Amino acid sequence: MLVLSGIAIVVFGFLLRVNPLLVVAAAALVTGLAAGLHPLAVLAVLGKAFNENRYVSLVFLPLPVIGLLDRHGLQERARMLIMRLRGATAGRLLFAYLLFRQVLASLGLTAIGGHAQMVRPLIAPMAEAAATRATGHADAGTRARIRAFAASADNVGAFFGEDIFVAVSSILLIKGFLQQSGVIVQPFDLSLWAIPTALLALVIHGTRLLLLDRRHSAKSSATGGEPLT
Repeated sequence: MLVLSGIAIVVFGFLLRVNPLLVVAAAALVTGLAAGLHPLAVLAVLGKAFNENRYVSLVFLPLPVIGLLDRHGLQERARMLIMRLRGATAGRLLFAYLLFRQVLASLGLTAIGGHAQMVRPLIAPMAEAAATRATGHADAGTRARIRAFAASADNVGAFFGEDIFVAVSSILLIKGFLQQSGVIVQPFDLSLWAIPTALLALVIHGTRLLLLDRRHSAKSSATGGEPLT
């Protein structure tokens, strides 16, 4: 049972919001020691796993550039643009971004999009402006909900879309993990079976995004259409 102590470390580490890398490393070390392994043997296992699953790469976001554009009025320009578009609503805009994100991710273009470079400076402000234009106001709760849905549109689109691309890191990670366990599977088969899941994710979450407009309109009617800030 002591071998399972690593699970407890992971659970409590995440609950206490400790650095995830430290939590996972500590859990691996404790589990290895509980199983009777030498610390150097545990380190060797971690190194071997990292070496065999090195398909996953780190992507450094251009945060300084985004911050500079944001400081010089990027969000204001985005709001001005969406206010000029007739028929634009928060739900329609976010659904379009969901579709855009998923299609590009399925082609392997996962770097086009993201929370830092797209959602915060562009998508969320444009969706807020569309909601304000449609009903005349958007209170703090509505703005927070729109921002959450904007982030979820990016997450769902990227997560379920990238697995369709045969050479994406997630597919190669799954292949490497299964190969370690003795299960041989081709990347093309994994990407093929990801298509139905991606379509269902698009339909389900897209419906939630489109229903966001109805919820916002109902809330506006309940408050009598008075501007709320």
